[in-house]
Amino acid sequence: MIYFYMDKKFEKEEVMYKILYNNEVAKGIYEMRILAPLVARSAKPGQFVMLIIDEKGERIPLTVVDTDPIEGWVCVVVQSVGHSTNKLTALKESDYIRDFAGPLGKESEFVHKTLEELKDKKIVFVGGGVGAAPVYPQVKYLSERGIRTEVILGFKSAEYIILEKEFRMLNAAVHICTDDGSIGFRGLVTQKLKLLLEKEHIDEVVTIGPMIMMKNVSLLTKEYGVPTVASLNTLMVDGTGMCGGCRVTVGGKTLFTCVDGPEFDAHLIDFDQAMSRQNIYKDEEKHSCRLDGEIR
Repeated sequence: MIYFYMDKKFEKEEVMYKILYNNEVAKGIYEMRILAPLVARSAKPGQFVMLIIDEKGERIPLTVVDTDPIEGWVCVVVQSVGHSTNKLTALKESDYIRDFAGPLGKESEFVHKTLEELKDKKIVFVGGGVGAAPVYPQVKYLSERGIRTEVILGFKSAEYIILEKEFRMLNAAVHICTDDGSIGFRGLVTQKLKLLLEKEHIDEVVTIGPMIMMKNVSLLTKEYGVPTVASLNTLMVDGTGMCGGCRVTVGGKTLFTCVDGPEFDAHLIDFDQAMSRQNIYKDEEKHSCRLDGEIR
């Protein structure tokens, strides 16, 4: 079930999606909680939401990080990198967002597995940068069902680390990797993953983060014959499959990330094509396209 909240007049007293919390949790990275009760009650790990800040704003797809069905909020993590995300993260608590739609996309595959199928599985999650955020709800889902997981998180340096405390509170085995060695393991997530693959049996790997990181994780796990899932959420544009901007080749078939994914079998993804598609909009991303046609 997808819930669309649209307020044509954008009168505050009618809007349900109020900013309840906004905090910079790392350099240029913000955790936000938005009031959206229906989405909070129905979102599952792996799904995302689409929001528009105001009547002339562009669509911003964001993965659901956490929810509270009772209080009615949805948590998202936003990296402030362009006009729209700068505008979004500048909102204050008690400000409002015009449009909010979700949950979109398919939930993670393990949501449909029984506890009996999951209880003896060794699942390792590999997140890079803000990709740690969509990893969190998956680890939380498994933790709440008594499934202990292992998590490898990679960041540029200590100042960019997010959600480490939250992961540890889930009783997950957490490995922090930094490029500069400012904290944790100095090196790439693939180097840390290889160490784990060499010393213990792993049933499945889930990877979310920069495209090149997921490609390299996939190449590594393929060597060891470990099934791997990757999320292509960074390709999404309109979130409904209509624009075609998120087309990707998986196992020789053309699929749409926002409706068929965002998670796919990593060993079947054409990562080179996906990375090429990701670069198509680089020039446009420097601007904010308004609904009235003006570009600023």
